[in-house]
Amino acid sequence: MGDIVDHEEEFLSLRLAIVNDSSCCSHINKKIIKKRKRRELMKNFINTWDLNESNCEGKILSLLELREMMLKNDVKKKGHIVVEDGKVGLHLIHSLLISATSIDENTIDLAIEKLHELYQNVTLFGDSIQRMAAYFADGLIARLLTRKSPFYDMIMKPPTQEEEFLAFTEFYKVSPFYQFAHFTANQAILEAFEKELEYNNGLLHVIDFFDISYGFQWPSLIQSLSENATTLNRISLKITGYGKTIDELRETETRLVSFAKGFRNLSFEFQGVLSGFKLSNLTKRKNETLAINLMFHLNSLSTYSKISKTLKEVHDLCPSIVTIVEQEGCKIPQTFMPRFMDSLHYFAAMFDSLDDCLPIDSIERLSIEKNHLGKEIKNALNYDEGGNNNNNSIIINSSSRYDHNEQMETCKGRMESHGFLGIPLSCKNIMQAKLLMKIRSYSNSTIQIDGGINGGFRVFEIEDPRAISLAWQDRSIVTASAWHCVL
Repeated sequence: MGDIVDHEEEFLSLRLAIVNDSSCCSHINKKIIKKRKRRELMKNFINTWDLNESNCEGKILSLLELREMMLKNDVKKKGHIVVEDGKVGLHLIHSLLISATSIDENTIDLAIEKLHELYQNVTLFGDSIQRMAAYFADGLIARLLTRKSPFYDMIMKPPTQEEEFLAFTEFYKVSPFYQFAHFTANQAILEAFEKELEYNNGLLHVIDFFDISYGFQWPSLIQSLSENATTLNRISLKITGYGKTIDELRETETRLVSFAKGFRNLSFEFQGVLSGFKLSNLTKRKNETLAINLMFHLNSLSTYSKISKTLKEVHDLCPSIVTIVEQEGCKIPQTFMPRFMDSLHYFAAMFDSLDDCLPIDSIERLSIEKNHLGKEIKNALNYDEGGNNNNNSIIINSSSRYDHNEQMETCKGRMESHGFLGIPLSCKNIMQAKLLMKIRSYSNSTIQIDGGINGGFRVFEIEDPRAISLAWQDRSIVTASAWHCVL
């Protein structure tokens, strides 16, 4: 939250650039020039779906000023958290729905009106609904602006690499979300490797698709493999990880290599590749067990054709196992409103779940909400014209990019149509997931195993194929499954 003041100063300087004029004309001419400049500038910066109202530009400028006031008030509120009653939360959700529907239907005046209401009631220092609604409001107002707008850049400004890493690290430590995803996928990979020990020469190759995510998934796999290895029968693990930048890949390699050095009965190699690297260029060792890890990857693809292309490339490698972990609120290609609704339910559960993990006034919680979850919300509601998200986060498609002839597929149908069959996750894997919840429950009574009336995190099984989901209360938030190729 330390850069809120910077945002405010940036906003003020940009606003002054719109309304000030340094010419030496008369007072009347200055007014005319000011109005003309502001109108022309705002027209360039506003998505012109249906701007028949002559005062639309002024309304959006007023909305941006109201957002600025919200941020200023939040600075004053810092350390003084006020939790509202349930009625306020319901009103915020209702306003978000009307605003999103209005934007989708090009009823811009009503959308602006509801966003005005939202910015008068949301706060980054309130309860979970108020906090979540603030980021949704930002995502919606960004949809009213073009990519050329400096206001768009201000609202959508991504966190620095350091801020993003810190938020991810804190979230990883306090929430079972990523731990559940990583441990479940790793256990499935480990079991697939053990089944082929007779002829794989102790060689395991994991291709980590999409984003290596700082390598947080792999220390537990390294440790588990080492427990099954001896000095005479060493295990060789190679991880090929996709990353956004060379610096991130180098840091990940340094981190993992340093960790692996503590296990002398295990040989470790890391190969970092930038996003876009073709799978066909990868080299395979003879008889190695090949595992493909699609951790949140399919959620990031904006069209069915891209998903199909990825699955075909994966199938061509004939991996022993493909692990898939998907966020339940971030389904693949949808038009705006279905994606908005899924995202609203999903992030409401995610923000609410933080009540179980951190105090409401925690600095770490504010960092997680702003630089991780909040970033994902804004990216979910805004996409670039090429259908790619610059922050490798959830992607939403406009109705103009959506092919209505492409039918929504279930995960099972999608995988089977590309030559994969589900691998039932083992009882050991399911027990491990439940044990993770049980360990956390020792320090927090709201975590439940197999349900419970008090809410909190819980784990449940899904049949056909046998998969596992992590839920917050009754809302599934992430699901893990495993697959193998049918030759």
